[in-house]
Amino acid sequence: MMGYPESLTDPSFAGQILVLTYPLVGNYGVPPEEEDEKGMPRYLEGRKIYPVAVVVSEYSFVASHYAAVKSLSQWLEEHKVPGIFGVDTRAITKRLREEGSALGAVVVGSDPAPEWENPNLRNLVAEVSVSSPQMYEPDAGDAEPPLIVAVDCGMKFNIVRYFVYYLRVRLRVVPWDYDFSKDEFDGLFISNGPGDPEKCEATVQCLRRVMQERPQVPIFGICLGHQLLALAAGCKTYKMKFGNRGVNQPCVDLRTGRCYITSQNHGFAVDDTQLPPGWEPLFVNANDGSNEGIGHKEKPWLSVQFHPEACCGPVDTAFLFDEFFKVLRGASGRSLTTVSYKHPQAISKVLVLGSGGLTIGQAGEFDYSGSQAIKALREQKVQSVLINPNIATVQTSRGLADQIFFVPVTPEFVTKVIEKVRPDGLFAAFGGQTALNCAVQLHRSGVLQKYGVRVLGTQIESIVATEDREIFKAGVESIGEQCAKSACANTMEEARQVAKEIGFPVLVRAAFALGGLGSGFASNEEDLDVLLTRAFATSSQVIIDECLKGWKELEYEVVRDAKDNCLVVCNMENLDPMGVHTGESIVVAPSQTLNNFEYHHLRAVAIKVIRHFGIVGEANIQYALDPHSSQYRIVEVNARLSRSSALASKATGYPLAYVAAKLALGHDLVSLRNMVTRSTTACFEPSLDYCVVKMPRWDIDKFPTVERTLGTQMKSVGEVMSIARSFPEAMQKALRMVNEGSVGFDESWYLRARAGAAVSKDGNIEEELQKPGPLRMWAIAHAFQQGFTVETVHALTRIDRWFLGKLFSVHQARKRMESLGSLEKLTEAGPEFLRRMKQLGFCDRQIGKAIKDSDLAVMQLRAGWHIRPCVKQVDTLAAEFPAQTNYLYLTYVGEESSASSSQRAPWCPWAGRRPTTWRPSWTSWASASWGRRRPTSTAPRTGPSSPPCATSWASTSRSGPNSCGWRRPRTLLGWWGTRCWSGPPTCCPAPPCGSSTTSSS
Repeated sequence: MMGYPESLTDPSFAGQILVLTYPLVGNYGVPPEEEDEKGMPRYLEGRKIYPVAVVVSEYSFVASHYAAVKSLSQWLEEHKVPGIFGVDTRAITKRLREEGSALGAVVVGSDPAPEWENPNLRNLVAEVSVSSPQMYEPDAGDAEPPLIVAVDCGMKFNIVRYFVYYLRVRLRVVPWDYDFSKDEFDGLFISNGPGDPEKCEATVQCLRRVMQERPQVPIFGICLGHQLLALAAGCKTYKMKFGNRGVNQPCVDLRTGRCYITSQNHGFAVDDTQLPPGWEPLFVNANDGSNEGIGHKEKPWLSVQFHPEACCGPVDTAFLFDEFFKVLRGASGRSLTTVSYKHPQAISKVLVLGSGGLTIGQAGEFDYSGSQAIKALREQKVQSVLINPNIATVQTSRGLADQIFFVPVTPEFVTKVIEKVRPDGLFAAFGGQTALNCAVQLHRSGVLQKYGVRVLGTQIESIVATEDREIFKAGVESIGEQCAKSACANTMEEARQVAKEIGFPVLVRAAFALGGLGSGFASNEEDLDVLLTRAFATSSQVIIDECLKGWKELEYEVVRDAKDNCLVVCNMENLDPMGVHTGESIVVAPSQTLNNFEYHHLRAVAIKVIRHFGIVGEANIQYALDPHSSQYRIVEVNARLSRSSALASKATGYPLAYVAAKLALGHDLVSLRNMVTRSTTACFEPSLDYCVVKMPRWDIDKFPTVERTLGTQMKSVGEVMSIARSFPEAMQKALRMVNEGSVGFDESWYLRARAGAAVSKDGNIEEELQKPGPLRMWAIAHAFQQGFTVETVHALTRIDRWFLGKLFSVHQARKRMESLGSLEKLTEAGPEFLRRMKQLGFCDRQIGKAIKDSDLAVMQLRAGWHIRPCVKQVDTLAAEFPAQTNYLYLTYVGEESSASSSQRAPWCPWAGRRPTTWRPSWTSWASASWGRRRPTSTAPRTGPSSPPCATSWASTSRSGPNSCGWRRPRTLLGWWGTRCWSGPPTCCPAPPCGSSTTSSS
């Protein structure tokens, strides 16, 4: 999803085919290849692209980011690295998971197959290491900094940045086979790198001499350096079946029991079952139990298998660099982190404050949360007492809760229930804002203390700190973060003064309000007075905020347990910019337009904020991000299960409410299991190899007096969620689900419904786009139909160009179908054309309408060509571990279904059938348009009938002038046969840089 520029320039990927599991790649382009003042690449991890080929499912021809200077395709072409898309990457992942890593090659069209070459037989470290020593000096300081020798086995530049810019030490980088045992230095660092550690015998021998002759010299190794230090100590390493790769590997610190999310890329591991005397394992992988770190009991020697500096990836374990630095400075003893211990108290009965009546801003999502909490209580054999007056909910179903009280969720009635049933604990975070406000009032009135009821999970003090704007702002600023300029007011006059100090326009919100009730934007004093009157009618306190209209709106769902283990389950991006309530906006998960720095920096901030406020369980943090810089503001934190929590749970398969209830009862994330795989820990961050779109539904046409413009106050009465392997497919699914009269992304629904729901009363399309309304997506389709460009629509809506570019490709594809005009012409266009239309999310009715025929005729044609959707699983880990649950979705982007465990994956995931021999390059491909390839011949060529001994997913892709960039052998719209990608099809907009990526063929 993000981090592909960093991964492609990571020397650890040398000799490999890099398969990216997230299906949409290239969204934010590539940053400039400029150097900083020390001569290091400013944004990249190496000076070239190291993987020999790149494989993705869907390549994004539209790149949208302020820092982008070129597209991914252009960058690959410049470095003569081939890339291929239209591949079922999930099928590749499953194949490698089940059968282990293997040799591979990227072969396009009629190109001859390359000779097989096993990169593990080469010394990859020698190929990527520096050729001579290099010195990096920090900026001048008061005292002379310590000197560290870093053995370059394929070191990433972010490691150099950490040492020089963060720790401010002198760093001497030496080649992998350099004899550093004779040099004088204060500390020794062994870097990451590719390949088999046993190929680095020279490094191991030199390291062993230093350990024997200078045992007090601190040594720190990461990744391959971890394996080399282990070999020097007398340990053994072994080749893993598949290895651990990715940025969400959970590792448990055996010193403290804390679990951290780490970034890894390795195929070898250290065998910690027979460690030499004096050595102990320090970290262990929470999923597969493999060793992730070792340390000496007495000597200052430490190594870890993961990347603490993680670029790309999280930097949760960067404290290991600080520990190494403290040892360098001669700090007494080794740094040790401890966690507080609380004696568990028995809980036999818990009162659950339910969702209450269904209202705008608080509906079925809290019924889901409460149901999950009651399920968790039943598993723990804890009696559940539910208060919920709404009989039309799942949580009030017979046999779920032990006791149900159909009374209002108000302090008066809840107090009477407490008097009667005398519960031990209270769940306040599962019933929305109503339940939260009720719990706060019970706490302040002393009812909870009087009857000995403990609030489980996040405590009332933390809830108040996140709800009270002044306390929240002070808390955020105390940890060095920034909220939007805001202030609270308790009177009209005070609010007017605050608005003048901040400056118009301002956002007016009622404190402790449901669904943004009583909120809105004020451009002048007259607007302000109207909003203040409305806000004070619902709350005693009003919040005046700085206006951030036009900034991106993002959300992170964070989970924390009592042992301080933290993780981010999901991040989401609003399609609409700031100014529209999250419940009113189309939400896409995961985010599509953030680069690696933005995503992981906001992730780190979210964890820091949640820890500061002491939240235990689940929380939601919302950001505003400037689309033209890296500036951001923290908008708010919901210390409870929210509307977005339900979406994140369904989008990822991670049961947030269930896990939050378990954490409130005293469990920790490490001991809980992933409910989807049932074999891995719940302390992990889900990998999504699909795209999720949430679309709200409005019934504004039924309320003629209601303002049709969408803003900060919720008006939607429901929402739908769609899952697919591409954004256009997911978006078109959602548009059809939310309105049964809509066939997808076209203008027909806007033309039908604008009389009762459009913002513009006179049909002015520019006004419709400037002021967000219920018909906004269909209005954009109408604008494209009227000749508006992506740039024009962006200027009117401030929706990111990436989203608009994807929608424009759908519009162009529909225009292409309309130009065919008949079923006969569609038949002549061929099956690959129809397949691509289905991958863009067009339904049969939509296609039939475009070609002026029936949906039945299109369905019959599609069935005759065997164009059917695949059934894919939502398995939380992108097929790296087998899923044990049937949480499924349909997509046309792919070749293999996940519904049946007995179904064997084809060797070539993009092929219609398995070749008669195992080697895909023996099959000559006549057509590979849009990700489906059919062999013209399956007769095997001369060669072995079984694969050679293969120990990595590697490649020997062709190099040369015609092997660069993104390639397709043939296109459905009649572009070039075996040339590199040289421009978008008519259904895709051109790359934003304006230049083609053609190469000689």
